[in-house]
Amino acid sequence: MNFLVVITARGGSKGIPKKNIKLLNGKPLIKYSIDIAIQIADIKDICFTTDSDEIITVAKNLGLEIPFKRPAELATDSANSRDVILHALEAYEKLNNKTYDAILLLQPTSPFRTLKQVKDCIQLYDNALDMVVSAKQASANPYYNLYEEDNGFLKPSKEGNYTRRQDCPDVWEFNGAIYVINSDSLRQHKMKAFSKVKKYIMSEETSLDLDTLLDWKIAEFYLQDS
Repeated sequence: MNFLVVITARGGSKGIPKKNIKLLNGKPLIKYSIDIAIQIADIKDICFTTDSDEIITVAKNLGLEIPFKRPAELATDSANSRDVILHALEAYEKLNNKTYDAILLLQPTSPFRTLKQVKDCIQLYDNALDMVVSAKQASANPYYNLYEEDNGFLKPSKEGNYTRRQDCPDVWEFNGAIYVINSDSLRQHKMKAFSKVKKYIMSEETSLDLDTLLDWKIAEFYLQDS
C-alpha cells in the first residue's frame, strides 16, 4: 500500500496551553507520534501539518522535513479534519509527484498508541474499505444509560428491553489514535458518510486522548506507574 502519514498539530490549544510541544515525560508531545511515523515511512512520505512556527521548529529538530505551513483558514476552531487532511494529501502528491492510496492519520494527542497497533491497523486495511479506525469499548451504552430529551422528558437513546448492561449490544467509541483512510473515499465523501469502516480495538490505557489538564495528569500518572 502506498500511504501518506499525516500528523496534525495545530498551534492553538485551549484545554492544554501549547499542548503539542508540552513536555510529557521529558519529550515534546509530538515526538510520540513522530517516533512511530519514522519507523513505518520514509521522511518524504510524512506530512507534518501545523500553523505554528514554534511547532515547526520543534518538529524539524526531531528530524522531520516541513515544506509548508498550514494555511490560516485551516487552523481555526471551525476548520474540519477532512479539509486539513485533503490539503496535506494534495500538497504531498504534487510535491512528490506520486499518488497516495491511503492516509495514515496520527494525532499527537494519543501518546500511548504503540507501533504494533499502528502496524495492525495498516495490515487490517485494504482499498475496498473507506477506513480502518481505532476504537475502544464505550463506557456508556445508548440501550442502557444514555438518554435524549423529548418534549422536556428524557427517553432512552435506543429502545431495547435490557435490564442489565452486559446484555446490551456492544458499542464502540473512536479514540482518535489511528485512522487509515482511503484517499479516494476522502475525496468523494465526508468521513461521517463512510459506510465501509472497520474497527481496531485498543485498550482504555492506550486509548487515552489528551484534551484537558486532567487527561495530562492521568498520562503523567501512567508514565510514573509504568
